[in-house]
Amino acid sequence: MTSKKYTSILALLLCFVVTQVQAQHPHDLVVAQDGSGDFKTVQEAINAVPDFRKATTFIYIKNGLYKEKLVLPASKTAVTFIGEDVRKTILTHDDYAAKKNRFGEEMGTTGSTSFYVFGDDFTAENITFENSSGPVGQAVAVRVDGDKVMFRNCRFLGNQDTLYPHGEKSRQYYKNCYIEGTTDFIFGWSTAVFEDCEIYCKAGGNYVTAASTLEGTPYGFVFLNCRLTGNAPANAYYLGRPWRPYAKTVFLNSYLGRHIRPEGWHNWSKPDAEQTAYYAEYNSSGPGGAPEARVKWAHQLTEAQAKDYTLANIFGDWEPGKPAASASK
Repeated sequence: MTSKKYTSILALLLCFVVTQVQAQHPHDLVVAQDGSGDFKTVQEAINAVPDFRKATTFIYIKNGLYKEKLVLPASKTAVTFIGEDVRKTILTHDDYAAKKNRFGEEMGTTGSTSFYVFGDDFTAENITFENSSGPVGQAVAVRVDGDKVMFRNCRFLGNQDTLYPHGEKSRQYYKNCYIEGTTDFIFGWSTAVFEDCEIYCKAGGNYVTAASTLEGTPYGFVFLNCRLTGNAPANAYYLGRPWRPYAKTVFLNSYLGRHIRPEGWHNWSKPDAEQTAYYAEYNSSGPGGAPEARVKWAHQLTEAQAKDYTLANIFGDWEPGKPAASASK
C-alpha cells in the first residue's frame, strides 16, 4: 500500500471517528474555561437556555474544575449536561450548613448545596459533582427537585449529606454512578433508583441513607445491583435510618462490604418508626449481607416480591433515557 493511500485511509477513519463522537455527544452549547466554547462558566450556559423549551438543550462541558454555585431553574426544562471526562469535568463548590452568609446567618443544609436542580427532564452524563468543604457537617453536592431527572456515569463527592433527592414528587434515576459520603449521604423525599452504582462509605460515618418518604408513596430509595464499598472499618455503617416515619429503602441483588453492620438498619431512636418505615433487602451478598442478623422489623423479600421492583413499576409513565421532546406538550 502506498503512503498516499495509507494517509487517505487514516484521514477517512479519523473523520469517521470524529463523526461518531459528535453523533454520540450532540451539543447546542459548549462550556470551556479556556474560551474555546460558547461560555466560560456553566451558569452562563444554563442562563442561555430558552425558558420551557420543548426540545432538549445539550450543553457540552469540557474538562476543567468549575467552582460555581449552580442553579438550574424550574423554567430551564429538558437540559442535558455532557462532560468530556467524568474524572476531569468537575462542578464544585464549598459551602456548608454552619457557614455564615453575608448577614451572619448559618446557611443550613439546603443553603450549602453546590448544584440545585429544579428543572424537569434534566440529564447529566460523565460529570463529577462535588461539595469540597470537607468533614464540616452537612454539605450538599447536589439537591434535586425536578421530575424525571437522570444521571449516567456521574460521580458525587462529599461527606455528610452529599446527595439530596429532595422533591416529594420527583423521580430520579442514577445509572453506573459513584456516590461517596459519611453520614446520611443519600437522603430525602424523592423516589430514586440507583442501578449498577458504587456507594462508597468513607471512614468517620455511620449511615448510608436517611429517607424521608411521604406516607402513601409506593417507592422511596431503591438500589439495584449496587456495590457498597468504602474505607470505613468493619461494622461501622447502617444501611439506613428513618429521617421521617414512612422512610422506604430497599436493596436488591447488591454487594455489601464488611463495613455494613449485621443488624443493617437503625430506628433513629424512634421506636414508632419501626412500625411505619419500610426497609427491605433481596439477595444481598458480601460480608455485610447477613439476613439472619437483621433487625426483626426489616424485611427480606421473596423472589416474587423482588420482581415488583422494575423501572416501569417504580417510575410509571416515565422511561429514563427517552427524549423529553417526545413527551412535550
